Amino acid sequence: MEQDLLQQLEKRLGRLHARQRLGIESEGEPRVFGGGINFFHPENWYSVHSLIRNGLRATGLYRRGWRNTLDIRVKRNEVSLKGLPHRFEGFTLLHISDIHADMNPPAVQALADLVGELEYDACVLTGDYRAQTQGPIDAALLGMEILCARLREPVYAVLGNHDSIRMLPGLEAMGVRVLLNEAIRLQRGEDGIYLVGIDDAHYYRVDNIQKAAQDVPTEAVSVLLSHTPEIYRQAAHAGFGLMLCGHTHGGQICLPGGIPITLDAKCPRYMGTGPWRYQEMTGYTSAGAGTCIVSVRLNCPPEVTLHRMCRA
Repeated sequence: MEQDLLQQLEKRLGRLHARQRLGIESEGEPRVFGGGINFFHPENWYSVHSLIRNGLRATGLYRRGWRNTLDIRVKRNEVSLKGLPHRFEGFTLLHISDIHADMNPPAVQALADLVGELEYDACVLTGDYRAQTQGPIDAALLGMEILCARLREPVYAVLGNHDSIRMLPGLEAMGVRVLLNEAIRLQRGEDGIYLVGIDDAHYYRVDNIQKAAQDVPTEAVSVLLSHTPEIYRQAAHAGFGLMLCGHTHGGQICLPGGIPITLDAKCPRYMGTGPWRYQEMTGYTSAGAGTCIVSVRLNCPPEVTLHRMCRA
């Protein structure tokens, strides 16, 4: 089975990318210190999960924080893009990130019920479909199946630092086109824009913008899907008009006023959640629809975002 998967991935992604991804996954327990962009990876320090959970219970915040995970908000973001073709005026992307579908089943069901009522032209998912960073994938795929049954195609996705490359066949069987350093042209009549997706840049470090965008014309409007905002410099200098990402959860457990305690990302704090701009590129970091480490949200509601494109 492993050899069959490797051959399938090598044929699609190239020998180096496939072996890097599978090789890092098979090294054993993910590191708490070292590896990836950040030195410290709290999501891999599993003993601290119960410590945080018990601390919140002791303060009486756990139950309220869990209820907040079901209160998923719909954000609306107007994106002004230079050179946007006329036929794409008003084109709307539904952006969902950090679902962690096996972490909190009631929240996944609430998410599925919410998105089933929304209007959009295409859906993009920016990674982290599994709760843990290693181990079984079946529960995560089952949760994703519940969600994908309510999403209208086309649906495009990238993988995050919690995701296994072994999830690829299962996700694509649900109608999700996973972009792993790949690009696709979205067509309306004779007009088109490009959607480019890179593999995880945070932990696995297997992102390759050059390979992903090699067939994108210089003058074309292009949208980059990345799990993390941490490659904002590379994306801006590569000429992308819009970058959509997640990973930070907006902090998930924040101080009053939505001030994050930590973002677990090496990027300016203003890029931690919501719309931002770097040089000529517009960006948006989703606060995420799910939860990580503990199923609690405080002063940081879960969200999905409708990005409506318009001509600059």
